[in-house]
Amino acid sequence: MTAQRTSTGVDPHTTAGRIADLDRRVNEAVHAGSARAVEKQHARGKKTARERIALLLDPGSFVELDELARHRSTNFGLEKTRPYGDGVVTGYGTVDGRKVCVFAQDFTVFGGSLGEVFGEKIVKVMDLAMKIGCPVIGINDSGGARIQEGVVSLGLYGEIFFRNVRASGVIPQISLVMGPCAGGAVYSPAVTDFTVMVDKTSHMFITGPDVIKTVTGEDVGMEELGGARTHNTRSGNAHYLATDEEDAIEYVRALLSYLPSNNLDEPPAFADVVADPEVTDADRELDTLIPDSANQPYDIHRVVEHVLDDGEFLEIQPLYAQNIVVGFGRVEGRPVGVVANQPMHFAGCLDIAASEKAARFVRTCDAFNIPILTFVDVPGFLPGTGQEWDGIIRRGAKLIYAYAEATVPKVTVITRKAYGGAYDVMGSKHLGADLNFAWPTAQIAVMGAQGAVNILYRSELAAAEDPAALRAEKIQEYEDTLANPYVAAERGYVDAVIRPSETRGQIVRALRFLRTKRETLPPKKHGNIPL
Repeated sequence: MTAQRTSTGVDPHTTAGRIADLDRRVNEAVHAGSARAVEKQHARGKKTARERIALLLDPGSFVELDELARHRSTNFGLEKTRPYGDGVVTGYGTVDGRKVCVFAQDFTVFGGSLGEVFGEKIVKVMDLAMKIGCPVIGINDSGGARIQEGVVSLGLYGEIFFRNVRASGVIPQISLVMGPCAGGAVYSPAVTDFTVMVDKTSHMFITGPDVIKTVTGEDVGMEELGGARTHNTRSGNAHYLATDEEDAIEYVRALLSYLPSNNLDEPPAFADVVADPEVTDADRELDTLIPDSANQPYDIHRVVEHVLDDGEFLEIQPLYAQNIVVGFGRVEGRPVGVVANQPMHFAGCLDIAASEKAARFVRTCDAFNIPILTFVDVPGFLPGTGQEWDGIIRRGAKLIYAYAEATVPKVTVITRKAYGGAYDVMGSKHLGADLNFAWPTAQIAVMGAQGAVNILYRSELAAAEDPAALRAEKIQEYEDTLANPYVAAERGYVDAVIRPSETRGQIVRALRFLRTKRETLPPKKHGNIPL
């Protein structure tokens, strides 16, 4: 009997033949997508799953899992096409030397559609991330559920969602949307901690434009309905709008540098700076930042960047609810989360979108042991029937809940206005902040001087010969008496009134002191946040 030979002339029953067979299968898996499919992917400005993983992870660190997995379905002739990998690449590696797990959906194989084996591979790598306590990064580029596999596809989506929820607050979860993500598939990114989208090539929606037109009659395009810009500016479902895939991946790598591997670890820190901070010329620029007119805006980014190491600030959701600014920076090499009212937009008023944006960020910081630094310049909640009818009472309360529940170190600086309930909400001492400071320009009061005078002196103003002069006099009297930081300081609601130039030094000392903070919540299954 003549021995069989492989295409290389090696007997397949020998060790060399079996190794050659393995090499062939691995090569098939690596090139599972046809050359034509890869070409079309590149023509859309999109990279392949493996190219994306190579960009994300440290060179040579990727270890693939389930490379030779194949689907088992026989429906609709599917058994005739059984590519290795089944349309998703999964495994683990490192980012800046730190362990991460990753999965990348491969649009060049079955359009990245999720079937049973595809879903099992994702579930497996998520379980592995939970076991070892490392971040999991999902790269989404999929046509949705694999119709030929029916309800089993839906079942695996459910298994993924279940693990997203169980992992929430335990390990960082980051979603990169780099193509379509539609129907039930969108709920996985929705549950993860951060979602990054790419301009023009990313799309997320529950129902597509055709279905919407059929059901509601609305005529809307893909980009307007669920494009990256829409989700970064209008819905708030995304946290960063990337110009291209390289930009998206670079942002994720930067984001990981501020996050611990899991909720039991401390965030990654650079070497400590042990010298006492001195006031520099750059610090003194803050002494002239606040305009003399209370109605004149200034950019809160300038305050934030003066306080953080090297002025480096990684903003989260910079295009959404711009009346509040959130993001990560470092103080003495250690990560901090920053929440700050932005007077440049809506005068820094809190509205529904800003409240939910900030609440979500505060809870993320608390889950991952990142101290929260709050800068306050808030004239109140945004008035209007739209806000009231859309639930500002319930939805604004999320910010109260987030601050009150957070047990990480919390330091607050009031730069200018802190009026009414918004004063309480923005990291006040009453909601458990540890150290609170105010600048001499702070105005801590129930409301602004003009509104207060109109209420307090309504009858006098109506009877006055010169109402304008009386109003100006009473406004000045009110501001001198109440709209300042000293009444709050007398009661201990702020721990110190400081020169603006001293802010970085005070924050450095405060965070050093609070490093050993330990606080636990009352035993309970979980709280009932006003959703």
